[in-house]
Amino acid sequence: MQQFEGPFDLLLFFIERDELDIYDIPISKITDDFLSYIKQLETLNIDVASEFILVAATLMRIKAKMLIPRKEIDEEGNEIDPREELTQRLLEYKKYKDILEEMRVLEAERSKKFERSGVASELKDIATKALVDIELESLTMFKLLKTFEKLIARYEDRQNRTYHEIVKYPYTVENQQTYIFQIIKITGTTTFTRLFEGLENRVHAIVTFLSLLEMLNLQKVAIQQREGINNFEISLA
Repeated sequence: MQQFEGPFDLLLFFIERDELDIYDIPISKITDDFLSYIKQLETLNIDVASEFILVAATLMRIKAKMLIPRKEIDEEGNEIDPREELTQRLLEYKKYKDILEEMRVLEAERSKKFERSGVASELKDIATKALVDIELESLTMFKLLKTFEKLIARYEDRQNRTYHEIVKYPYTVENQQTYIFQIIKITGTTTFTRLFEGLENRVHAIVTFLSLLEMLNLQKVAIQQREGINNFEISLA
């Protein structure tokens, strides 16, 4: 069975093999091919890497979304293609893979120009001294790029993380009750609408409304319906 360096390497293989359009991936077909490959690994008693399982779950989720008649829409009212994120990650992986291929070609050309005797033993000595012989000997450009990709993703996650700021507003029920008393004392009565004129924001209005409800409950003020719609008059009880 052909070996692949990761799940995206496998997906690119399917796309190139069947000459599929990477910008219009037939998600149902490629999901079936991907799951079939994983089942073959399980049949051969080969452990399936967690990254393959994660991508398989992602493909099935996208496939389910594609079957929903009503697609999600963005802020501008355009339909959101569930395959968009997968396409972008495949394009990024293809770019890294192409770069790796170019580096392999350059390495092959350089090996013809310079004598490379003793490099393996030197690497082994360096690895032994640094106590990372296994890591260094198994190091590949693909692993290095994958690590770099994870660092970039972690950085972008920190940049896009949502932070909730707790704001303590200077409004209290007691202060707003005093405010309501002062307005009523000026003219003897006031309208419900007038109580909320000139307030600073929504929170200010909510605290004022709660203050009014408490005053009504304690029978400190009275409210009466006047002519017209939503025309309430408030006076001292």
